[in-house]
Amino acid sequence: MPASILLRGAQNKGVAAPFRLTGEGAVRFGREAACRVAVLVPMNGSAGIWGPSCISCAQLAIAEINRRGGIRGRPVEPVFLNSDDSAAGDLEVALNDLIEDEAIAGIVGMSVSSVRQRLNKLVSGRVPHVYTPLFEGNERSPNVFTIGETPTDQLVPAIRHLGAMLKVRRWALIGNDYVWPRASNAIAKQCIAASGGSVTFEGYVPFGIEEPAWLIERIVETRPDIVLLSLVGQDSVEFNRSFGALGLDRHIFRFSTAIEENILMATGADNTRRLFAAASYFSTLETERNQAFRERYHSLHQGVAPALNALGQSMYEGLNFFAALAGDAARDPRAPVAYESARGGVFHSNERKDNPTYLARADGLHFAIVDRLS
Repeated sequence: MPASILLRGAQNKGVAAPFRLTGEGAVRFGREAACRVAVLVPMNGSAGIWGPSCISCAQLAIAEINRRGGIRGRPVEPVFLNSDDSAAGDLEVALNDLIEDEAIAGIVGMSVSSVRQRLNKLVSGRVPHVYTPLFEGNERSPNVFTIGETPTDQLVPAIRHLGAMLKVRRWALIGNDYVWPRASNAIAKQCIAASGGSVTFEGYVPFGIEEPAWLIERIVETRPDIVLLSLVGQDSVEFNRSFGALGLDRHIFRFSTAIEENILMATGADNTRRLFAAASYFSTLETERNQAFRERYHSLHQGVAPALNALGQSMYEGLNFFAALAGDAARDPRAPVAYESARGGVFHSNERKDNPTYLARADGLHFAIVDRLS
């Protein structure tokens, strides 16, 4: 067993990021006829399972923005770049060149938080960066807009709800070894303790676990009622396949804020029993807004497209958020930003959004909504 499995994290502290575009980070369009936007999507590695959905949802957002007249009359032109953790060095070089050449008006990105933190240092507020997925909170870099959910939005109410509904008290925490799992688990431990529960295990592993049976056996030795998973993409798939194959899903629950439809399908229906997820979006949401979104998405891609999910939908929101942010030069920077979304979205600050979140249970290869959390 790797020694790193027992390393523990600490909760980040800080204040909400400034809402308004500041200094040289104001949106500039340069000499190009189009509004070019760097669109960051993980295309390989543990997070690569999300890439096709993210690209497909971004394409829908761009098509719709351009049908509405683009941004200040300029059509949006994406520059797709690989944002996987393993490609971060190449990404930094490419983005710096684009910014130095004034070739992009902004960045809309889906990546793990460790990549976002590296880019914060590189970009240094020179162009706006709209970061779309759920994250650990406390982002305060200039001109970085985090439109996704924080642990306060998803994790905390879900832990309370699951504790009351399932009567679980003993929690095992496992995640990849970087900022989002560590910071989220620090908050989770506080909530579990406040709910009368206890943590039996806490561990972190590098990206790219392939045979997690040893890890699962180590967790099971501590006799948890439920496992909180903060594993990314394919790592979550491998863990859940092995967990099901060992028959542990018959008496131990699993829960995650990062398991979505692609992971569910890759895991397989036989391995998804007693599996819960909390997210801002599920493809099975039967709302008028989501029904219309699904129809437009499948129409654009002619019925052949990756599964809709929270992370892909976040890219749709991110591009629409950028269009709203950049499209009105006279907008009051103190006013909230309302933007096109499959679920409805209003952004007040990096720590406050008026967005719904949901708790769902895996039902084979689909999610059944259990309750609305916020």
